[in-house]
Amino acid sequence: MGRGRRVKLGVVDQSPVANGRTARDAVSETLELARLCDGLGYSRYWLAEHHSTNSFAGSAPEVLIPRVAGETERIRVGSGGVMLPHYSPYRVAEQFRMLQTLFPGRIDLGVGRAPAGTGRAAEALRYGRNAIPVSRFPEQIQDLASWLGESFPEDHPYGKVRATPRGTDLPEIWMLASSGSTAEVAGRLGCGYSFAQFISGVDGAEAVRAYRESFRPSAIASEPRVNLGVAVICAEDGEEAERLALSMHLWRMRILRGIDRGIPSPEQAEAEFGAMGVPLSELRGDPRGVVGTPDRVRESLRELADHYGVDEIMTVTVTHSFQARKRSYELLARAMEPA
Repeated sequence: MGRGRRVKLGVVDQSPVANGRTARDAVSETLELARLCDGLGYSRYWLAEHHSTNSFAGSAPEVLIPRVAGETERIRVGSGGVMLPHYSPYRVAEQFRMLQTLFPGRIDLGVGRAPAGTGRAAEALRYGRNAIPVSRFPEQIQDLASWLGESFPEDHPYGKVRATPRGTDLPEIWMLASSGSTAEVAGRLGCGYSFAQFISGVDGAEAVRAYRESFRPSAIASEPRVNLGVAVICAEDGEEAERLALSMHLWRMRILRGIDRGIPSPEQAEAEFGAMGVPLSELRGDPRGVVGTPDRVRESLRELADHYGVDEIMTVTVTHSFQARKRSYELLARAMEPA
């Protein structure tokens, strides 16, 4: 992809809960941010699934999606994603058939296999049912696609079980990944592939290549469909952008220590890192994301798009200040000129 080609911008929103704010505030901010990004020309708005956490309010994307879609006009809205091992593919198919009926041509179904919470939370989601082995994840996605597309053979045990409401088009189906382990599965099933570099910091270019090479056209997609998820913080001043990023640096460090208190302020982060003797300069250059001025962010995202061979980047922006978060998306849109 040449440097002159536009890169589409999407959003992954986890509904972060800032220290001093509430989960209700976080959900209200999600709706406001979705309206803003719809007007700015962003391509997609995906709602995340997290359980048993004080840091993110987004626990039920299937509930938030219709509200976000109802408050926007053109942006595609979907899950980023539904953690399929917790659920019946049949039930998920019916939920997203209903969403596609309500908002034709605007719904995305992103699915993942991560627990999205603690082991106890995963056990509570099953509530007495046996865990579905990870090895059955490809089978779950195949069954999900078959219910959505009404493509089970008649002699299949589920051949006469219909996902309703019927008569709808398929939502776009995307497999979410933060490592390369499911790339060939996504390709063989013919669904989209979204690589979340913002989670692992791993270079997923080889995984994307494996997906493309293994892709088989399907009722879901006739050709490979790929995007890349990257953390982004953009501000007019580079030092200010780095200061805003301190919140997530501290949040991640706390989570590794089992401390889940929500998203701290930059001031809290500066004080805590100072008390620990951590030089702030050592926190820069995190491979999970891009931090800086609009020019620097634009150049970095274009380099990533070229490296991965994608023309769409899903951006994840988490700051303590909601105003700073909105401003980051405004500056990014202006810098990248999304189509």
